[in-house]
Amino acid sequence: MARRPLPPLNALRAFEAFGRHGRMTTAADELFVTHGAVSRQVRGLEEQLSVRLTEGPKSRLRLTEAGLKLAQALTQAFDLVDEALPQQPTDADGLRVTVQPTFAMKWLIPRLPDFVDAHPDVPVRIQETNGPVDFGSTDLAIRLGAPGTGAPPGAQVTPFMQHYQGPVMAPGLLTGPVTVERIAALPRLHTRTFLPAWAEWEGRAGVTLAPPPVDREFDHYFYMLEAAAAGLGVAMGPWAFVQRDLAVGRLVAPLGFVDGEASITALTPRGGLTRPVRLFRDWLVAQGAATPPPPTGEDV
Repeated sequence: MARRPLPPLNALRAFEAFGRHGRMTTAADELFVTHGAVSRQVRGLEEQLSVRLTEGPKSRLRLTEAGLKLAQALTQAFDLVDEALPQQPTDADGLRVTVQPTFAMKWLIPRLPDFVDAHPDVPVRIQETNGPVDFGSTDLAIRLGAPGTGAPPGAQVTPFMQHYQGPVMAPGLLTGPVTVERIAALPRLHTRTFLPAWAEWEGRAGVTLAPPPVDREFDHYFYMLEAAAAGLGVAMGPWAFVQRDLAVGRLVAPLGFVDGEASITALTPRGGLTRPVRLFRDWLVAQGAATPPPPTGEDV
């Protein structure tokens, strides 16, 4: 069999982590290395491939179109490797929480230090998945959908945050007056995770959009949102996923947000909850209540 001419694994891991998080510092924290080490690995990968994978100022780097394509493929490959690895014994897993990857990165993990500080005796293991809920391999699942959607028999469903969504884009993508018609004329970004997002927003917002000049699809929410930040088009962004990017100016939401048809819920086994599960579920409820609502169309 011919040898695969692949770049170094460390460089691919560093770049994939940056692609998921959108920040060198967060990728460095995940890999337990320095910010500079991740930066050097990414620069080395670009030099070896002779392709620009990132662009923009050092403080606000974003993926190029080639970078988005490579990062998406790497995440899929690493997910397959992770699924194939032998599972650790349950006793070593701590409190196992399954959650959609983008929700974990954008909402859950930034708030997790609050739970760790309050309950240092409860180890939490975040497991990223979009698959069915199996209480044989998880203790608590976080899902987005109508209450009860995707819940296995015997599950207790606890909604803890309302789902809002609205069009988001890079700050400089649209200049001048903001109208629905002008936004409809931009490239439209989609995630295969939830393809009906635009149609749902139209129905909730009471508008009908003209067909876009081009549609671009991505496998995950976080790639779609990175594409939006890179100026590749306008995305339908859930408030829980984009709140931090809006706060730092990576994205703007010129039409505000509308409430969606779904809720963000915690799914737990019905009856006989363990102390760690009960503590984490109650903490999610408190964190959801403390998350400020987004601006509506009338507020922007």
